[in-house]
Amino acid sequence: MRNQFVVGLTGGIGSGKSAATALFTKHNIDIIDADEVARDVVAIGSEGLQAISEHFGDDILLSDGSLNRPLLREKVFSNSDEKVWLNNLLHPLIRERMIALINESQGPYCILSVPLLVENNLTTMCNHVVVVDCPEEMQLQRALQRDGSSEQTIKSIMASQATREVRLKAADDVLNNSDSLQHLAKQVDALHSKLSALSNA
Repeated sequence: MRNQFVVGLTGGIGSGKSAATALFTKHNIDIIDADEVARDVVAIGSEGLQAISEHFGDDILLSDGSLNRPLLREKVFSNSDEKVWLNNLLHPLIRERMIALINESQGPYCILSVPLLVENNLTTMCNHVVVVDCPEEMQLQRALQRDGSSEQTIKSIMASQATREVRLKAADDVLNNSDSLQHLAKQVDALHSKLSALSNA
């Protein structure tokens, strides 16, 4: 295993993490997306999905054999023991898969894009932490336009995430995404040069 330089990238809902990671891919940087990994570990045929169906019964599966996510969410949302069980199953599987992808990655560094990087203490997996930031009012507006969720839902998601202050405190670098995409792209270009240099140091 070569010693890969890992850059953790995070930000609150609606802050623009996807826009930032898309800009990094233009520099041929591998993006390891925690949300995608979380889907992979419960895909059809995975040990994660098998464990979930053994625990909750076959009702937790849809007719095509895939996971019934809304039903699972309902079951764990209303039962803290089930939530703990699920987290104990999935977190190690997700971490293991992320480490495998980090080891496979090419390029001067790779990006670990994790919405709850700070909350789940995954900063320990990273050499450098980048936070995509914008004012909370802007987060709310963007998330409302994108998700089609209610304002109440978005606000409760924001409340469950680390505060803006806590996130910024964990950051080695901040991408300010309160302006245009061009403004963000300029910052990503500059940060890419910096991270490439850091990874070679």
